[in-house]
Formats: sequence, structure tokens, C-alpha cells
Amino acid sequence: MFEDKDSNKNQSNEEKIAEQKRASMGQTFKDRQLIQQRLADVKHKMMVLSGKGGVGKSTVAVNIAASLAHKGHKVGLLDIDVHGPSIPKLMGLEGHPLDGTENTLYPVKKGDNLNVMSVGFLTQRRDDAIIWRGPLKFSLIRQFLRDVEWGALDYLVIDSPPGTGDEPLTISQLLPDLDGAILVTTPQDLAVEDVRKSISFCRQVNMKILGVVENMSGFICPKCGEVTEIFKTGGGKRMAEEMGVPFLGSIPMDAKIVQASDLGTSFVEHYPKTDTANVFEDIIRPILNLQKKEQEQS
Repeated sequence: MFEDKDSNKNQSNEEKIAEQKRASMGQTFKDRQLIQQRLADVKHKMMVLSGKGGVGKSTVAVNIAASLAHKGHKVGLLDIDVHGPSIPKLMGLEGHPLDGTENTLYPVKKGDNLNVMSVGFLTQRRDDAIIWRGPLKFSLIRQFLRDVEWGALDYLVIDSPPGTGDEPLTISQLLPDLDGAILVTTPQDLAVEDVRKSISFCRQVNMKILGVVENMSGFICPKCGEVTEIFKTGGGKRMAEEMGVPFLGSIPMDAKIVQASDLGTSFVEHYPKTDTANVFEDIIRPILNLQKKEQEQS
């Protein structure tokens, strides 16, 4: 009898692949344990997603985090957008050095109640490009979840890059207890169609959808206050109704939002007594309800 060398070779390759999968699963389990220990004092975790870029997702994430902090809650804001980290600029923290030890990173403080972590703090210059493939991005996000010392938080807001790629998938794998996702869109059909894909992604990975936010929903004239529907309005709300998910609110195009972002502060902090700031109050209401439900159950 002759040995089937090809068969033995294929079997050997299959065994190696199976061994690699077992090792990967074991490592992921260990990572989850370490992450669970690190985030033991974080009550609620949520991710901000969008189907495509340019819809103002990071601006929404910043103002959600700032609104929660303004109400006296302890909040962490984690920026996992490896290739386009916007949070340091939006928060006025560009060039801020990170502090830490061998196994611990300390987030950057922004006021009394808000702590921030971003890959943008790891680059030496603001025009440095990070050119990484998926495994490196997975490792960085895992390190942020495992090594950042947030302390006791009421809310951890995670700003994810656009789309349904490595970053949100990694979060869904490493944080199975995530409270849910907030999806940001603009009213026009192209953006809305992409958010539909994000909703499908959330459902496929068993991630609860906290709701949809329609950004850039009409332009407010800074002189007369008249609203002009540049991108039309209502697309996000209609899509949310069709997909059976909550609709959280419509944020208009307000020049003051751009001004606040360029100043490195949140809009709700800089212009708290405006109609647009009141919209963010509506947006965070279901987030605040997470804590109310927890208190009622305890």
C-alpha cells in the first residue's frame, strides 16, 4: 500500500488550522476575562456607528458624551477610529501626551466627569498616517479595552469608524455585554441606505440598537433662523420606522456646531441654551433610561 501524501498533507494543514482556531478562541476568551475585569466598574457601554463617512458621527459621539457628563455622570469616550481619529481635535486635546505604566494606560481628562482615549494620542504629529491591516487594529482595540484604566464610569461611549468592518466587529466580539449602538445618518437616500446595512450588521452580531440619529437635518440660517432643507429631512426617521428601530431625533446643520468643534469643545457645553442642544437632550434620554431601569431592578 502506498501512502497518500497529498491526503496526509491536507490532513496536516487542517490540523494546523484547527489548532490555530482553538488557540485564537482561547486567547479571545482570555482577553474577554481581562477586559471584563478592567471594565468591571463601567455600568453601561454603547457604540456610535454610521454607514458611511462624513455624516458627523464623531461630533454626535462627542456631544452625547458631553451631555451625559454635564448631567453629572462619569463618562468615558473611546475613539477606535484607527485611520481617522477625530476625537482629540473635537475635544481640544490634540498633542496631549499619554501617561501610563507597563500594563496600564490612563485616559486624558476633559473636565471633572469626562475621560478620553484615542489612537490620535499615539501619533507624534497630527498629519501622521496609520497604515494598518485588520490584525493590528484588532490588537490595538483589545489593548484599549484591556489596559485603559477608566475607573468607575456610568457610561462608556465608543466612537467607531464608518461602516461594518474590523473595528465594530471587534467591539461586538470583545464586549458581548454592550448595551447597544446609536446609528448616525444624514437625510439623503445614499446615507440612509448605508445605515440600513449597519442595522443589519447589528442584528447579525446580536447587538441591540438604541436608536437612529438624523444629523444635518436642515440648515439653520444664523441671521434669520429660517431652516432650509439642503439634504431634505425625514429620511432617517422614515428608515427607522421601516426597519423597526427607535428614532432618537434630528440635529439641524448649525454653524455653531462647527464653531464649537473648531474651538475644541462640545456644542452642548459651549451653547447649552439652544434648540439644537435640546435635541441632544432627547437623544440621550433612552441612554439615561438604561441607568433608571438598572436602579429599578436593583
